[in-house]
Amino acid sequence: MTKTLSLRAIVIAAASLALQTVHAAPAAPTAASTLPKLVVVLVVDGLPNEQVQRYRDQFGQGGLRRMLDQGASFSNAHQAHGVTVTAIGHSAVLTGAYPYVHGIIGNNWIDPVTKKSVYCTEDTNYTYIGEETQPSDGTSPARLKVNTLGDELRYATGSRSKVITVSGKDRGAILLAGKTGTAYMYMDKTGDFASSTYYMKQHPEWATKYLATKPQDRYYGKTWSALLPEAAYAADAPEDLNAPKAGQHNRLPYAYYSESGAIDAGYYASLRVGPYLDQLTLDFARAAVEGENLGRNPAGVPDLLGVSLSAHDYVNHAFGPESKLSHDHLQRLDRMLAEFFTYLDKRVGMDNVLVVLTADHGFPNTPEFSKTQHYDAERLDGNQLMAALDKHLEAKFGVAKLVQAWSLPNIHLDYKLAEQNKLKREDVENAAARFLLAQNGIVDAFTRTQFESGAVQGTHINTLMRRAWNRELSGDLMVVTKPYWYFGTGTSGTSHGSPYAYDTNVPLMIMGKRWIKPGDYGQYAEVVDIAPTLAHLLRVRPPSGSEGRVLTETLR
Repeated sequence: MTKTLSLRAIVIAAASLALQTVHAAPAAPTAASTLPKLVVVLVVDGLPNEQVQRYRDQFGQGGLRRMLDQGASFSNAHQAHGVTVTAIGHSAVLTGAYPYVHGIIGNNWIDPVTKKSVYCTEDTNYTYIGEETQPSDGTSPARLKVNTLGDELRYATGSRSKVITVSGKDRGAILLAGKTGTAYMYMDKTGDFASSTYYMKQHPEWATKYLATKPQDRYYGKTWSALLPEAAYAADAPEDLNAPKAGQHNRLPYAYYSESGAIDAGYYASLRVGPYLDQLTLDFARAAVEGENLGRNPAGVPDLLGVSLSAHDYVNHAFGPESKLSHDHLQRLDRMLAEFFTYLDKRVGMDNVLVVLTADHGFPNTPEFSKTQHYDAERLDGNQLMAALDKHLEAKFGVAKLVQAWSLPNIHLDYKLAEQNKLKREDVENAAARFLLAQNGIVDAFTRTQFESGAVQGTHINTLMRRAWNRELSGDLMVVTKPYWYFGTGTSGTSHGSPYAYDTNVPLMIMGKRWIKPGDYGQYAEVVDIAPTLAHLLRVRPPSGSEGRVLTETLR
């Protein structure tokens, strides 16, 4: 009996001590307190990782260098699909999906029913708020077949999390916002940022007040001048290597004005080329942070801000990534990001913010520059190529107009016409593919039959092209140009869209001291890895089409 009482006393005393210890210790953090208060996803349109590495020693302390030093940075990250354009790249970031699943197969493509060109975010059911809207303008994510990380975040929090995106291009904002976020995009004719009636009937008060100040007008008559000493640009391509396009010049200083001598649509459109569009985008993002109280959500749940910075793409298209203008623009963007991070630190506290930075695609050099490096590089006139293909098929089969439509690299054949003339689909496809492979500038051609039968296997490029082909939407043929060749005309500038590393290799940086281990990572990574990684950190379900992996090597 005494032993029993003694043992009981010991148990009671131990329990009492344990309770005292629990009450005396600091409260354990709740699940919510371990989550970021704000996730910021930055997409620099048309930024090859090569430029980040080449110019990294010239960055300031608070922008890209801060992400390189304080975040995880992947040198071997890729947009891992074969058609590297803006809409597809932006779709990959927060869906974690490839085009064969998410359904965005280009900026434009041929509708398989009407055989007319459609735009990735066009939707005539909606209009821009307070702005003129054309039928082909981007107003909704209806063509995106899957959801996004932001959609999953809002689902998990009962729509208490806010998802706001802003971009110089409608597709940049809409495809980041997903189905349930809210997108704002730059209007070329007015210089305002507007949303569409898909998201709301009218702008919130904060947006209306901000737009009334007309911040875009302050750059009229301003010039874009070199930020760094002249010696810093010594390795850039000669400024007169490419003839400027009509109405443009190809060197700094670069002036912003209009032919009319007044602030008008021409002036607002001109702001796309150069640093001021990005500055306006980040300024509007600041207004959204404050207007929507992002990062200070009263429900205690994370918010998501997506910012797509469009101007670098316009600069690279016009002048090439080897140009002084592209070099300087990236340096200016670096300083803008430093200011933006400083703002977020004061507003939200960077210890509470998780930042991701990537790009929708890279860029090849202009053919003129590539030739100075002894590369075989040219522009390939797609219209001429398609006319020649149609003529060849007519000569072979005795049937005109077997090539029905195209939006390269996709080509649509008229299967119904072939059937009416007792031609086998495979025979027409194979004849077309053989002709294309014989043309200078074309290195590969894939047919619908090959894709549907699973015959497109093996090589890395085959994998990328298979991911880019959507059974319901894509063409009956897909072609791949030679390296350093691209579809285009003219005598200046460059474009993207290939499965080659200069178009696929993009920056992928993640910064957040409470969640991410800083370092330079050489592991292979893909942009589709961003969404599942964020889903893991936010403790939400991955988006429906996600095929990426969690970047576990970066996690604390």
